Amino acid sequence: MNTLRVKIAVLLVLAIVSVMALMTFVLFLLLGPPPRSGRALDVAAKQVALIARLAEKAPEAVRFVEEPSGHPYRRTTAALRKELLEHGHDIPVLVSRTRRWHPGSLAVWVPVKDRGWFRLPMSPLPPQGVPWFALLRWLALITIGATAVAVFVSSRMVRPLVFLENAVASVGPDGIMPELPERGPAEVRATARALNSLSARLKRSMESRMRLVAAAGHDMRTPITRMRLRAEFVPDEEDREKWLSDIDELERIADSAILLVREETGGDAPERLRLDGLVESICKELQEQKFDVTFTNGHPVTVLVSQLKLNRALRNLIINAATHGVRARVSVGSDGTTAHVVIEDDGPGIPEAVIGQVFEPFFRADPARRQNIPGAGLGMTIAHEIVTRAGGTIQIVNRPGGGLMQTVSMPEAPEPDEPEPEAPVADSA
Repeated sequence: MNTLRVKIAVLLVLAIVSVMALMTFVLFLLLGPPPRSGRALDVAAKQVALIARLAEKAPEAVRFVEEPSGHPYRRTTAALRKELLEHGHDIPVLVSRTRRWHPGSLAVWVPVKDRGWFRLPMSPLPPQGVPWFALLRWLALITIGATAVAVFVSSRMVRPLVFLENAVASVGPDGIMPELPERGPAEVRATARALNSLSARLKRSMESRMRLVAAAGHDMRTPITRMRLRAEFVPDEEDREKWLSDIDELERIADSAILLVREETGGDAPERLRLDGLVESICKELQEQKFDVTFTNGHPVTVLVSQLKLNRALRNLIINAATHGVRARVSVGSDGTTAHVVIEDDGPGIPEAVIGQVFEPFFRADPARRQNIPGAGLGMTIAHEIVTRAGGTIQIVNRPGGGLMQTVSMPEAPEPDEPEPEAPVADSA
C-alpha cells in the first residue's frame, strides 16, 4: 500500500534488520565461526571407549538397564560410531535426549555384553561450521519483532495526519467543519485547536460576505425604484424603454443576490418527495409559459429534500437549457441508490476551457448574449448551491452531437420503517 504509515514501517524494519545483520557479520569476522564438532567427537569417542572398558572390568560400579530411553539422535549416533571405529572400537552406542531443549538431558548409551546398557552423560556438540539455519531463525525473529515495533511507531507518527484527514472529510456542503475535540497528544490538540480557529474565522468571513451581499441587494431597491420613477418621465419613448430595460436587469440582479444569500443561509426542513412528479409538473408549467420543454421519461423515485428549494433549482436548470439551448428534454431515472435528472438541449454548448466555471456567479459562456437573453447570471449558482446542500451533485458536459447534458444526481430516500401492528386487546367481558 502506498501510504505514509506503510513507508515508515518498512523503513524502520529495514533499518533494524540491516543493523542487526551487520552486527552479526562483524561478530563473525572478529570472533570467527563456532568450533567444528570433529574435535568434540574425537574426545567423546575416547571417553566412551575408556569407560566401556572400565564397565566390563568393574560392572558392579555401573548401573545397567535393559533398554535405553529418550529420543534417539540418529545423525549424532552414526557420527559417534564412525569415530569409535576409526579408533578401533566397534561399539554400537546410541545417543539420545530425554528432554528437548534441556542441556543436561543428552546422553550416550553404551552396551555391555550380557549386562545391558549403561548411561553416560554427554555435552552438546557444537554445530559443523557456520550455523546458517540458526542465523536465519535469529534474523526472522528480529524481523517479526521489528515489524511489530515499526507498525506501532508508524501508527503513532501518522495519527495527527489521520486526524487532519478525518477533519477535512467532515466538512459539510456549507464549507464549515464541525468543532473538533481538543484532546489526545500535544500535536493532535494543537492541530484540533488550529482547525477550530480556522473554521471559526471562515464562518465569520462567510457570514460577513453574506450580510454584505444581502445589504447591497436590499439597499439597491430604493435607488432602483427612484430610477424607475424618473425613467417614466423620459419624453422619448425609445429612450424610456431602454432605461426601463436596464433598470429591470438591475432589479433582477439585486433579487438574485438576495435569493442566493437566502439559499446559503436558509435551513428548510427536508421532506420525502416524488422526484418524477415534481419534474413533470415543472415541465408542464414551463410549457404553459411557452418554453420548448419535453418530459421524455419518468422513473418513480423518492428523494429527501426541501420541495421549494429543489423546485427552484430544477426550474433554473431547465429554463437555462430551454433558453440558451433552444429546447430542453428532461428525464428522471435511478440506479437503485441514486436518483438522476437528465436535462439535454440542442444549443451550441460551452467551450471545454470554461465549462468548469459554469457555476460561478455571473458566469457567461458568451458575454455578447448578455443583452439578448434576460437573466442575472446567478441561476446556475443558486441551483448548484441548493443541490449541493441537499447532498447531491450537478454534472454538465457537452453532448457529442451538440448541446449540453446536465445531470442532477441525488441520493434516494430510504423507505420509512412501517410501524408494527398493535396486538389486539382481548375483551375482558
